[in-house]
Amino acid sequence: MEKKMKARAVIFTGNSISHEDAKKILRANYQPPVRRFQLEKFVQQGYKVIGIIDGIFFDRAAVGHREILSALNAGVKVVGGASMGALRASELDTHGMVGVGKVYEWYRDGVIESDDEVAVSTNPDTFEPISVPLVNIRETLKAALDTGLVSEKEHNALLDLAINTYYPDRSYLGLTKEGGKKGLIPKEKGKQLLDFCLNSEVDIKRQDAVLVLETVKKLIEEA
Repeated sequence: MEKKMKARAVIFTGNSISHEDAKKILRANYQPPVRRFQLEKFVQQGYKVIGIIDGIFFDRAAVGHREILSALNAGVKVVGGASMGALRASELDTHGMVGVGKVYEWYRDGVIESDDEVAVSTNPDTFEPISVPLVNIRETLKAALDTGLVSEKEHNALLDLAINTYYPDRSYLGLTKEGGKKGLIPKEKGKQLLDFCLNSEVDIKRQDAVLVLETVKKLIEEA
């Protein structure tokens, strides 16, 4: 029986895109969201490409800049986008880390700065998000504005409300209900907006996660 070749890339994800969906795009070693002191092991195991999409924030130590720099210095290509990967890529792109996607560009260009823009509360068993990331709320509210569902004043007020909501508590239901309560939007419009957000969400984190996978795939093919 022919020996199965080890995947040449390791990808850290689970929140922005599920391992199951990611495998349809790229064959790789899929790991849970990255945390501190994990990268060296994979560098030593001979992986030549590391994709960082999701990572641990706040409650436990996040992947460090030095770990990524060490991997880059060892000749490993490191690609980041969507979430923790976007944040680290915006900080380390001048050192050779490859950043892709809109969220990375926002961090790089100073459009957004806070870690909590991409942070979500997750199911500890499946890594599935149980809150909505602020970057998705930004894009979805912008889409609602573009379609004329909300006015510019309503858009701005709702975005401020989302920004000032603690990240694990962010949801479209909470946003539209609280927006109605505070008089930021008429209650009837709140129901329409909730329907729009749930059915037409702009999932920018997932879109960027797909870009990371496609970029890693290209790097593997070129190697």
